[in-house]
Amino acid sequence: MKTTHKKYCFALDLKEDKRLIAAYKAHHKKVWPEILQQIKETGILEMEIYQVGNRLFMIMETKPEFSLENKEKEDQKNPKVQEWEALMSQYQQQLPFANPDEKWVLMDQIFKL
Repeated sequence: MKTTHKKYCFALDLKEDKRLIAAYKAHHKKVWPEILQQIKETGILEMEIYQVGNRLFMIMETKPEFSLENKEKEDQKNPKVQEWEALMSQYQQQLPFANPDEKWVLMDQIFKL
């Protein structure tokens, strides 16, 4: 069976503060329409974020032609995305092993049934 999409999984931590975690979750119940539009326009078909403690796990399913590099370029050109990212940065902290300019860290698949 041929796959018609790609899947990416990422991890990120939130600051260890229950009040900030609650605020971050509240923002994601009302994501700005411009952000949702940008997500779709850059080739993402599905996106889910899961949380345990202060750790986040994001799954993205994309069109086959999707490119992380192209998405990053498009996001950099979009002022509303940059505003959203600045707002979310108040709640997020890098994983200890992340690169200096990296928030969401791409995960490696180690098992599939």
